[in-house]
Amino acid sequence: MEGMIAGNTSLSKVDGLKGRLYYRGIPVEPLAEQATFEECCYLLWNDELPNERQLATFCEELADLRSLPPQIWEVLAPLAGRQPLMDLVRTGVSALSAWDTDTKITLSDPEEHSQANLRMSKRMLAGMATLVAGCFRLSRGKQVVEPHEDNSHAANFLGMVLNKAPGEYEERIFDAALTLHADHGFNASTFSGRVTAATEADIYGAVTSAVGTLAGRLHGGANTAVMRMLEEIGDVDHCEAHVDKVLSDPKGRIMGFGHRVYKVEDPRATVLRRMAKELTDRTGNSRWFEMSRKIEDVVKAKKGLVPNVDFYSASVYGSLGLDPELYTPIFAVSRVSGWLAHVMEQHADNRLIRPKANYIGQMDRPFTALNER
Repeated sequence: MEGMIAGNTSLSKVDGLKGRLYYRGIPVEPLAEQATFEECCYLLWNDELPNERQLATFCEELADLRSLPPQIWEVLAPLAGRQPLMDLVRTGVSALSAWDTDTKITLSDPEEHSQANLRMSKRMLAGMATLVAGCFRLSRGKQVVEPHEDNSHAANFLGMVLNKAPGEYEERIFDAALTLHADHGFNASTFSGRVTAATEADIYGAVTSAVGTLAGRLHGGANTAVMRMLEEIGDVDHCEAHVDKVLSDPKGRIMGFGHRVYKVEDPRATVLRRMAKELTDRTGNSRWFEMSRKIEDVVKAKKGLVPNVDFYSASVYGSLGLDPELYTPIFAVSRVSGWLAHVMEQHADNRLIRPKANYIGQMDRPFTALNER
């Protein structure tokens, strides 16, 4: 389906030739640098930025919905360590539907279904952060940290994962990273979620499908690979030799460079590079950023490639002290806002997504009875 238009959306526009990304027509740069993730979510869901009263109400609603049914941890605890983290999250998303009665409301009553979708979306957005943080801690043999009602979405997630409150600028840059990953057109996980939603499956089914798609190596995981590369290199003085070694292999690839859509620099990488520099200046933890800058310079000089959002999100998350195994699940903490927006958009004017297949097999083959084969 490369290059084909699979449907209409008013949620986000990706301009790969100019290196621009828009949410509801607003460039992503000011949203990441001047707004909050909660404002971004409100924009995606309501087609307008909230005023102060609307934002306060929305944040209060999300904060009230952060705690998950305690039984969910009883379901997931025996699986922790037996499944990859993303698979554990996928299981958790599906299981959460058991505690949500709004799943029973169908599209036979569009208005009631629309309101039920909004209620489920708020629960899912708030709960995804708690679910990911809890799954991570369970997989490390640690106790689940309960959410706080007084923190921002970004600060609350970092607090649940690290079991300590983040600094003000750490919270701010993580909030920006969430905004930058919130939506990105019909990417693989979003499209799979819309296909599932188009069957009139509920929000939990659609998000489970999206999480499963994100877990695939060719969609999520690039920023984890970037961080593993930085850990392997170990020091800025070894960066150029590592790049040369990888590029000497015809199949060698430096993760975090190039993009399926962008033909110029990914605008999200531009924002993260700048914010990562500020983060390291403030914290003094400059190792990962300095290595990233060196690798970028070498790859650009030798291959003419520019980084994508995964490249600098790795050094940002590493500087925040986050385990690389969390990087793809963090993607879900952010992108669930876009997934939910797409499910609501799909259900608002629903039609089953059913593309045709190009059959390339044989034709008119004779049938041979069993005793003659």
